[in-house]
Amino acid sequence: MRSLLPSVLCLALALSGCASPPAGPFHGTDLSGVSYGRSLDLQDTDGHPRGLGDFRGDYVLLSFGYTHCPEVCPTSLLKATQVRRALGEDGDRLRIVFVTVDPERDTGPVLEEYVRAFGDGIVALRGDAMQTRLAAQTFRVTYRQVPTRSSYAMDHTMVNYVIGPDGRLQLAFQYDQPVTQMVDDLRVLMTRERGTD
Repeated sequence: MRSLLPSVLCLALALSGCASPPAGPFHGTDLSGVSYGRSLDLQDTDGHPRGLGDFRGDYVLLSFGYTHCPEVCPTSLLKATQVRRALGEDGDRLRIVFVTVDPERDTGPVLEEYVRAFGDGIVALRGDAMQTRLAAQTFRVTYRQVPTRSSYAMDHTMVNYVIGPDGRLQLAFQYDQPVTQMVDDLRVLMTRERGTD
């Protein structure tokens, strides 16, 4: 199966500005003020329409992937649950959202069973082919089908986005970002928010 590293590395370099250390208080890439990533028009595993407005008032840790992903996607979801747990009481305000780029195989029941394996409260979203493409484009995520001997894999970019309570992008974490750094950054965001209340 073709490696996902080319896409992952391209996105990592694009977000990190030639891999230089991020300036400011964040370990991740500061996306505050960007004009993209402001809408999402998909369905949950029960077929109900879902959008970013459903998560207003909470922080969202959003990633794109697929259930047949061999390593990167499950690792990302596992880390997301670790981040939420490490935040303690503040973890109640972090919603984990997983969007499939493989709606052909990732039906509602398949997605529900997949995310449930990583813990409670993970929201899995899917759409038809056009909705999936529009959602990915909105968040500057690319993906494509790669044939394998028995079926196909999905070559896709992997990034964890943090969306703030106002529904706007705040941060991007690279796929290999340590959990401790992600927790630190979220605490900075939450502390800032409390300071403006």
